[in-house]
Amino acid sequence: MAKTVFKKIIDGEIPANVVYEDDRCLAFLDVNPQAPIHFLVIPRTEIPSLASASDSDRELLGHLLLVAHNVAKEQGLSDGYRTVINIGEDGGQTVPHLHIHVLGGRRLSWPPG
Repeated sequence: MAKTVFKKIIDGEIPANVVYEDDRCLAFLDVNPQAPIHFLVIPRTEIPSLASASDSDRELLGHLLLVAHNVAKEQGLSDGYRTVINIGEDGGQTVPHLHIHVLGGRRLSWPPG
């Protein structure tokens, strides 16, 4: 199986505007932002989708959400932000590597589409 674009970013083969990293995850600005602030949080462990996660991923999943929150604060999103996890093709997932979108910097409408 070919490496995903996210695995290539993790491996340093593709540059990214990294805003946070630790031994378990990486956060970087989205190359096609849908809001004034739009970044992704991805695990270093290759989990294809939230639907593929297991009970053993519980701590990692919680860590990803806390990183999303902390980076949102660092990015100045004190008035609110949205987190999105797309799951599967019908859910809009285009890269088979679990990732959390964090969007903010403007009022977000609902439903998102």
